Amino acid sequence: MTNEVYKSANGKTVDMGALRLQNEKVRAVGNMRVNARGDVINDNNEVIRTRNEQVSKQYQKQTQPNSPKGRQ
Repeated sequence: MTNEVYKSANGKTVDMGALRLQNEKVRAVGNMRVNARGDVINDNNEVIRTRNEQVSKQYQKQTQPNSPKGRQ
């Protein structure tokens, strides 16, 4: 758990970490078609690609050696 417990103006305590975990599968506001966790979702809120798959793909793209044609 996190130590992100705050008091509101009315004196109520709000645990932001628990709130974040509770809503991580909810569609995020905006036009990127992702949920709050960062997974790519379709119109039925089904996960198409997870956040970890996207990060791995981008990492592979950046770490593979770049070999331009004609050079050796």
